[in-house]
Amino acid sequence: MSVTEMFSYIQGFLSADQDIREDIRKVVQVLEQTAREILTVLQSVHQPSGFKEIPEKCSKARELFCAVRTQISELKTKFPSEQYYRFHEHWRFVLQRLVFLAAFVVYLETETLVKREQVAQILDIYVVREQGFHLDVEDYLAGVLVMASELSRLAVNSVTAGDYTRPLRISNFINELDSGFRLLNLKNDPLRKRYDGLKYDVKKIEEVVYDLSIRGLAKDSEHSGDK
Repeated sequence: MSVTEMFSYIQGFLSADQDIREDIRKVVQVLEQTAREILTVLQSVHQPSGFKEIPEKCSKARELFCAVRTQISELKTKFPSEQYYRFHEHWRFVLQRLVFLAAFVVYLETETLVKREQVAQILDIYVVREQGFHLDVEDYLAGVLVMASELSRLAVNSVTAGDYTRPLRISNFINELDSGFRLLNLKNDPLRKRYDGLKYDVKKIEEVVYDLSIRGLAKDSEHSGDK
């Protein structure tokens, strides 16, 4: 093979790679739009009247996840399944965003932490790497950390809406989440930086709970809940 033929072959390889990446980008753009639509639906729970509409908003979000599953199915066809991590950078951000949205929906419905397997089921992807398009552990953890920030905001807005018990429950949940992350030896720099943000979320929620306590609202809410 001559030098010219060698570089012609390399150019063909690069062109094919660029075509794959362009096809992936097009599908990811649609996924990002759907993720924004889900976020828009869920953002309304932060409004004073939104707390009463949580079941309806979660139901609407789950309907939109049907579109997500269809779009991910299309994404799977754009690259060889064994080359997941070669192209992972293209969908990593939107996948983490979708984990956050799924985790937020599950928390609003049950006030529990979504499992990685649950998120994979919602997105119709795998957990095991060898099976194909899957939910990487670090992508799952990154999405959970974004949810923690959203819950700190929800705690503040709950007080504005007159719901004084919700911040206490959120505080207990976030403290448990923080304890869980402390058990991990995080090597991933972006993930470790996001975890640093969790410390501020914990502090922010603690300030909300403390403010409710000194105003006597937390105690009153607990008593009214007992009744």
